[in-house]
Amino acid sequence: MEKEINRFLDTLSRSPKTVFAYRNGLSQFVKTVGKDAELNTETYIKFLISLKQKSPSTQRVYRTAVLKFYAFCKAGNWAELQEATQHYTRKPGKRIVNFNREAVEKVIAHCESLNGDLAALRDRAFVLTLVDTGLRISEACSLKRGDINWLEQRAIIIGKGDKQAVVRFSNRSIQGLKDYLHARAGVDPNSRIPLASQPLFARHDIRASKKIRPITPGGMWKAIKERMTEAGVDRHTVRIHDFRHYFVTMTYLAKGNLKLSQELARHESISTTNRYAHFGSEADVAYDEIFNKG
Repeated sequence: MEKEINRFLDTLSRSPKTVFAYRNGLSQFVKTVGKDAELNTETYIKFLISLKQKSPSTQRVYRTAVLKFYAFCKAGNWAELQEATQHYTRKPGKRIVNFNREAVEKVIAHCESLNGDLAALRDRAFVLTLVDTGLRISEACSLKRGDINWLEQRAIIIGKGDKQAVVRFSNRSIQGLKDYLHARAGVDPNSRIPLASQPLFARHDIRASKKIRPITPGGMWKAIKERMTEAGVDRHTVRIHDFRHYFVTMTYLAKGNLKLSQELARHESISTTNRYAHFGSEADVAYDEIFNKG
């Protein structure tokens, strides 16, 4: 099945981020049903059941990847597959954001203290960039050196939905980036790629040699998970999107302004930002006044 999956992915005329997501979905599919499974309705249902613990958005992307793969292989009964999708799809209701803030802050503190080799300086700069800009991991990995306006401490990016947006950088994230790029100065001249076109975050593993190669979201997430272990944080307690949750939460707690948080997080709908409104709410203040007077 692996060859067919690679052939399918090669035919896709989609963004690298979408292909990456589809590859993850199909990997989950093979892991669940087995590499020799027949592409039929029963196999698809088994896969749908395995997705129950995933977020609604992840379920949607993974389902789409597998259904397109079925179509590419001209397999399965389309009417039955659609019926199974409707039956096993969880209808997402309103969900408040919930993440382990203590664990996230422990990871941030550890990464902020990193120093030494290029990988350590990169990971420090990357984590500080995530938590102080609200960038998604794929957006951060796509940044080029020339995207950063160092004077204004901001960048114009193409984000979710192929939309342009302004992203602001904090003093500490800018300093982290400068420290990392300064240390990388001995490697960058070996590249034939113009400085402004070089990736902001690069690979520094043995296979990358002394060339400047962009790091993938998967590679970067693996590096961050290793930093979690160093920080004494269980890898299962922090998800990559939790760094973005942390960013939105901190902006809302600081100002209590949903519209402002919506703009900084680049949420298309205020209802998405409203999922953070339970943090530091009036109800928390009232409860404290009622039950914790002394």
